[in-house]
Parts: sequence; C-alpha cells; structure tokens
Amino acid sequence: MQKKTLDKVSGIVRRITYRNDENGFTIAKLEDPNGGKRIAAKGFIKHLSVGESVVLGGYWKEDPKWGPTFQFESYEYVLPESLDGIRNYLSSTFMKGIGPKTADRIVETFGKDTIDILEKHPERLKEVKGLKKKQIDSLKLGWDRHKHIRDVMIFLRAHDISEAYATRIYEKYLDNTINVMRSNPYKLIDDIRGIGFIKADQLAMKIGLAKDSPDRVRAGVLHCLGEMADFGHVFALMQTLIEASVEKLDLDADLVSRMINHLKTIREIFVEDDRVYLRDLYNYEVDLAQLLKTILERPGKIERPERAKVESMIAEIERGRVIEFATKQREAIVKCALSKVMVLTGGPGTGKTTTVQGILDMFRRLKMPTLLCAPTGRAAKRLSETTGMEAKTIHRLLEFNPIHGKFTKNQGDQLEASAIIMDEASMVDTALMTEFLRAVREDTTLVIVGDVDQLPSIGPGNILRDIIDSHVFPTVRLTEIFRQAQASRIVRSAHLINQGKMPLTDNDHAGNFFFIPEREPAQVAATVVDMVARRLPMKYGFDPINDIQVLSPMHKSETGVENLNNLLRERLNPKTPLKAEISSGFRLFREGDKVMQIRNNYDKLVFNGDIGRVLKIEKGPKMLVRFDTTVEFSGKELEELVPAYAVSVHKSQGSEFKCVVVPVTTQHFIMLKRNLIYTAVTRAREMAALVGDFKALAIAVKNDQVSERFTSLKMRLEG
Repeated sequence: MQKKTLDKVSGIVRRITYRNDENGFTIAKLEDPNGGKRIAAKGFIKHLSVGESVVLGGYWKEDPKWGPTFQFESYEYVLPESLDGIRNYLSSTFMKGIGPKTADRIVETFGKDTIDILEKHPERLKEVKGLKKKQIDSLKLGWDRHKHIRDVMIFLRAHDISEAYATRIYEKYLDNTINVMRSNPYKLIDDIRGIGFIKADQLAMKIGLAKDSPDRVRAGVLHCLGEMADFGHVFALMQTLIEASVEKLDLDADLVSRMINHLKTIREIFVEDDRVYLRDLYNYEVDLAQLLKTILERPGKIERPERAKVESMIAEIERGRVIEFATKQREAIVKCALSKVMVLTGGPGTGKTTTVQGILDMFRRLKMPTLLCAPTGRAAKRLSETTGMEAKTIHRLLEFNPIHGKFTKNQGDQLEASAIIMDEASMVDTALMTEFLRAVREDTTLVIVGDVDQLPSIGPGNILRDIIDSHVFPTVRLTEIFRQAQASRIVRSAHLINQGKMPLTDNDHAGNFFFIPEREPAQVAATVVDMVARRLPMKYGFDPINDIQVLSPMHKSETGVENLNNLLRERLNPKTPLKAEISSGFRLFREGDKVMQIRNNYDKLVFNGDIGRVLKIEKGPKMLVRFDTTVEFSGKELEELVPAYAVSVHKSQGSEFKCVVVPVTTQHFIMLKRNLIYTAVTRAREMAALVGDFKALAIAVKNDQVSERFTSLKMRLEG
C-alpha cells in the first residue's frame, strides 16, 4: 500500500461549502494569503468561519466531485498578518454586527496593530471614528468568545480528543469546559454520547488525576457493570464484578468493595445476596415480574366461555378456513380463550402463523378487540401480511416521543384493547418489555409469541426464555413439522441445528440449503461475493440486491459485516462518474446503495431494520432513500443509516429474506453458537447457503450456550 504524503497548507477561509453541525465534518474553500489560487479542503473542524486563517496538516486526494482536495487530519488557527486578512477576519461571521465597512475603519485606524489592540487594549476601539458602543461591545464579545473557543479546542486536542467529541464537549460545558475536564473527566461518560470509561480514563491519566480517585473507582465499577449489561446480563455476581473492576482499574480489591458498598448506600446500584444490579435494570426487572403476575391474576373484561363452547368455536374456525388444527395448535387456541396470559413458541414450519390466525378468529368470536405488535418494523410488517390486520412496532404502539425520549402510552394512559398479541418476543429486552406492560391494562389478555431457540435480545435480559422456564404461565410449544414444511431443507436443517446435529451439507441440487466449503477467510469473503453477484442470480434468478441478504456473525474481520459491505458494494454498485457519493462519519453512501435504517424514526415513518435503496444524493447534502415510500435524509439523520449488502445476524432478527448467505469461519469463534446459526438459517424463506469452514460450523452447532445470561426474572416470577 502506498504511504500517504503528509503535507501542510495555509490559507484564509473564503467559503464553507458544507458543514455537518453534529460531528464537525467540513468542506471549505481556502485562498492562499499571498493572493494565490483557491483550494478545496475537507476534514473535521467545527468552529470555522469565513475570514479565518488556518494551517492544515494532511494529504492531497483526488475527489470525484471537488477535484484535487486537501484531506486534513490536523489544524491550527492562526491570526492574520496582512491588512486584507485582518479586514476579512473582523468582518467574519463570529464577529456579530461588524460588516466590511466597519472593519475597514478599524484597520485604517490601527493598521497592523489591530490584533494587538483587540487582544490587549480593547478600550482603544472608541478611537475609531463612527464606531458605536454597541458595535464595540459586540467586537469585544466576539473576540473573547472566539479566543476562548480556540483555547478550549487547543486544550482538548492536546489531550487527544477528536474534533467531533471536542465540539460536543464544548457545547455541553461552554466556558466551564476546562474546569470540568481537570476536576472530573469521568463526568463525560454520563454527559457526552460516545465517550465511555476507556476514553475518559485515558484523558484522566493524561491530566494527572490520581489512580485511586473516588471518581475513577466509581466510574470503573459502573463501567464494568455496564459492560456486563452490554453482554445481555441484568446483574453481575459480586465476586465477578470485583475481579473485573480490579483488573480494569489495577487497584486493590478492598478499595473496589468499599466503592460498591458506597454505591449501594446511595442507591446508584442494588445488591441482592451476591447479585449486583444497575439501578434502572433492577427497577425494570422487579416491575416486569410484578406486572406480568398482576395481568395473570386480574380477571379480564370478557367473561371466559366454558371449554365445550371453545371447542365448538374452534370447529367453526376450522370449517371457515378449511383446515384442521394439529393437537398443539388447538391447545394454544383453547388456552388463549381460557387464560389471561399465554405463551406460544416453536421453530420454522411448526405452524405458528396458522395458530396466530386461529387465535385471532377466536378473539373475534369472543368480541375481544385485539392489537398486534412486534419489536421491529419488518417483523410488524410480516405480522400484518400474515394476519391481514394492522400490526405496529412496540415503539409505535406505545407512541414513542423522540423529543422527550419517553412513551406516551404508560400507566397513566394505557392501551385500549381486550387482547394484545406480541410477535418475535425473543427480541424484546427487559426495559422495553417493562415499558410495554406498563401500558397494558390489568384486564387485557396477553399472547406472547416467539421462537425461544433464536438469539436472545440485544439488550439485557432473556425475557421469553425466563417466562417459559418459570412455568407460571400457560405455554404451548409447537414441535410438529408440517408435511409441506418437511420438503424444505432449510426447515429440516434448522431443526437439526437446534437439536445439536449437523445440517444437511450434501448439497442436493434439488434442495434449498447448501454448504460451500472454504477454509481461508479471504477466500470465504470472495466466494460470498461471487455467490451473491453471479452464481445465485444466474442459477436461480435472484436479484442480487433485493432478494439476497448476507448475514455475518460479526462486524469486524475479513468475513465481517464491514468488509463484506465494501466488497459487495464495489461488485454490485461500482463507482462511476455519474454516481454521487456522500460521507457521514466513517460511512460512505453511493447512489444505488442498499441501506438499512438502524433507529426508529416516527417523523419519517421508517423503523429499525427497514431496508431501502439510495435513489439520489443532492447538495445540502441530502439523500433520497426508497423504502415503501421515498424518504429524505440530511445532516445528522444520515447517522440513522448503514450500508446493508451485509448485516449482522442480530440485526436480521424479525426479518425474512428470499435468500440468505452466511459466512462461517473460525474468525468468528467468539460468536460461533448454535442459536446464532439457527437464527441466521431461519431468516431464509426460499434458499440458504453457508460458506466457510466445516470445523467452524461444527463448533457452532455443538455450542449450546444459549442461557448464559444472568437474569433473575424467572426467580421473581416463581415468587
């Protein structure tokens, strides 16, 4: 790889072509201070105004839109020396109320001493003919503020804080920035999005904060608890937390134990026996258990019929649908009619969809108005398609307010329904399930549907499994694979994987499940790309972008999401002079790209997991993306999108694709688990192909670590 040639350029800012106010990414036109030509420069620098003089450090790069462009990685503000430079500086945007004519009069009065006058003797500004007191005050304020911003930015950069973070820090603390940073840099963890313990700790050590500072020990203990929550745990075992904190902080265990006791005393954490909880997770789990038990125990609004009447209604449903329910399906429908809370689980091909349709028919006959919901937009859409009823995301059902970060539907304004069916419940974490149940009336019948053998939620908790394992709630597990589903090698392979057996790897050409052996990660990646771009479309007619989805266990590595996205983009949507591009942070988007929405956006009606195509990129910049409708994104909204030629298996939960291609290599060793491979395979509707190392597949199938989450919901439900 050719090494970048570092260079420096200096100039006066003549134009700000583009600026992202969120992260400071800027494209500007600079002019040589000696009257030379203008150049384009781009990089991260938030506080930059037309008229300022800067020295940039970086390298030259050919940009398809801007031509030769200076990509800067460092910058330094410099005060102008020429009279023209001083004039431009004084009339720039940060000096409010000082236009070009006023700037001319000031420079005519003080000449090259103007900067020195502003810095040391601002009282002399009254010597300028016609300069009003209001303008003098504005000049002083603008000068002092801009000087302070420069001082803060220099301080932050000196401690290796990037421009994007420096901007957020300054906007949070303003004139108190340096004081906060020196007294307690761990405050940044709570106040600045994106700054965690590691970054704050590095800063604290550079500033010289004591290694055993109480602020550091507190932040370290909470960080270790938070890390465990990131792995899905609701609590940490006391000894595990102490050992993790000692290792992280390099401090004595006694000091850590004293801090844990202090945090317990001030109720920042909760301790039960040897279990240590973050405050919010403790409250959520306690409330969740109580809410579930309350719904189960309270009578419903509708008087429950006798079992004989229910059996008669099921016979009517069967005649109307011209079907005969299997024993377990019939049992589920009966339990929904007779119980306040019922759980339905089962793998692919076992008839969950048909059972849900039967439950809805029963609720109609019992005159029970019913709401349907699922965790993601794609899951809600599938539920709508299979039932013929409107289904909403849980966030949309609860009327999430993105401005306040809260749900409108809650204990004080609950959902109006006699019954609610929640699908894909394995994806729902402790916090979301609690918020949902707070909005459910005590007299509502609740049906929880999901595949308990899939991956658990990304967030803390193992809700579906804990509810089932508690044996407190009526539960039906569908196990019979129906005849039409038995013909699918996808379904048969999924059930084999779930039983700890190897899937069908004989590559029967009449089937729809394949295993392509490749050992080297680079070759695995190349084969995945070739299958998506050429082999599968040629043989089976799949559209490589709309029909095929690559699912990877991890984000990093040669066969991870990020690298596969880059390789697939260049194969499926190569760069051309006619295709505009845009950068958002470290992500690149190109016209024609496949993208995924990763946050719920209720204003635009696009939701986490929705997949679309980039139609057009325009100045602004803004990007038009086609989902079910065309949606415009600009500014920080672009951070809601990621390339989606490849996505993580976790992100695919609740979705279904015509064809799924999954790399399986020992590079993913930490993620090689049975439920991950099972989840990936069950996302495929028509075809699934695994590409990789047979040994890695065997490791995954044998690894049944699906319940290694520390939760106490099961215990609380059992009482």
